[in-house]
This record gives sequence, structure tokens and C-alpha cells, in this order.
Amino acid sequence: MAKVIAVANQKGGVGKTTTSVNLAASMSAADRKVLLIDLDPQGNATMGCGVNKNELDLSLLDVMLLEATALEAISQTDHGFDLLGSNADLTAAEVELMKANKREFRLFDVLKPVQDRYDYILIDCPPALNSLTLNALVAAHSVLVPMQCEYYALEGLASLMNTVEQICEHLNPDLKIEGLVRTMFDPRNSLSNDVSRHLIEHFQSKVLRTIIPRNVRLAEAPSHGLPVLLYDRRSRGALAYLGLAGEIIRREVRKTPLVSKQQTMEV
Repeated sequence: MAKVIAVANQKGGVGKTTTSVNLAASMSAADRKVLLIDLDPQGNATMGCGVNKNELDLSLLDVMLLEATALEAISQTDHGFDLLGSNADLTAAEVELMKANKREFRLFDVLKPVQDRYDYILIDCPPALNSLTLNALVAAHSVLVPMQCEYYALEGLASLMNTVEQICEHLNPDLKIEGLVRTMFDPRNSLSNDVSRHLIEHFQSKVLRTIIPRNVRLAEAPSHGLPVLLYDRRSRGALAYLGLAGEIIRREVRKTPLVSKQQTMEV
């Protein structure tokens, strides 16, 4: 069954979509079966995969309104992973969900039939703690938090952590923090280094070792509808996201219990 990771931070411009698209491509390059879900009505992840968000036959809206199944709305990209795309119509889902029973569990329910098809499902969340993000956090096993190392990012992080705690308490007791990933990092900036140090002091092992640098090729790739791995695989941005994928996959492998020799013989 797939591990579902919500890529979330209510602060905009911190690299959520860049991380979602490039992590999906990098995990796919590591021979993992990946589904990327664009849960943001802006549809940037959809466009970043080279798919025209305005020409979707079926989108996440149709799935959330139970007018189509997830399997019907999922499309294959040219980049090795599958996509459940979105556009501005997804804002209608928020209004409709307000009337629904168990509205926080809608995404959880519609993903059940496809979870066995993938190793990882990545959810690119909108830059707000709204009903869509709430659905993602209820459906997810863990939360990956991209953040810039700047002062205001720390304030937003505290709010997100409080939300995760409340969801664990009331809706999804199994939700964990996958990790904090430092994005658009410039080691020449003293503030970036100071904030990074504070993050490590407070969150310790929750801060992922991989750091995503500021990189021109990484910024250019979405305009070509490509993950940076396919736009310039030798760039620092591409190597960083390959490193991030490897770090997350290795963590998961270490958590998997080994079958003892005796158990194998008994089977």
C-alpha cells in the first residue's frame, strides 16, 4: 500500500509545488511507483508536469464530488509518474464539501481504491489551512514541510505544527511529520544559516539533511513543463531532489521490519 505524504505549508512561495513535482520525478527515477495529486486550485503542479490544466477531461474536482473515480481521473505523465490534476474549478469542491457528511475524509475515501497501485502518493497542498489541506492531512500518513530559512517561515511553521497536533488528536492519530526540508537555501545569507541552526536545535532529526539550494535551472524548469531532473539532470537542483528522494526512501526502508530466517523457514 502506498505511503501518502502531504506536502504542506500555509505560507506561499516556499517551494511546495517545486518539491512535489521534483520529488515525484526523483522517486520515479528510483524505480518507485508514484502518484502526484494537485490539491491546489492554482493548478501549478499540473502545469509543472507539462499538462494543460484548462484541458483536463477529468480533474480532482470530479473525484472529490464523486462524479468520477480517482482511477478514471488519473493520467500518466511523460516523466515516469502519474498525475491527478486540478485547475481553478477545484474551489467549488470547498463549497460542496461544507454540505457533506464526514467532509474531512473525502480525499481519504476516494484514494482507497488506488493505494495498492503505488509506492508513494504525494499531495501538493494549497498555501492555506483550508478544507482542502485538512482533507490532505486526514488522508496522509505524514507531512513533508518545505520552508525557506527566514524569520516569517518560523511563525508559519508553529501554526502548521499546531494544526498537525489537532488533527492527530481528533481525526488522524497516525499522522506524522515526515520532515522539514530547507528550500531556496543560500549559504551566503547569514539569516538563512541562523534559522537553519535554530530548526536543527528545536526539531533535531525532523530536519532532513538534504538542502534544496537556490538554483536557476530549478526555477526555469516549470516554464518548460518539466521536472528539473529532465530539464537539466546535472544541475544542483536536480541533484538535491534526487538526494531528498533517496533520504526519504532510505528512512522508509529502515522502518520496515526484517523477516527473520526462522520466520522464512516456517513459511
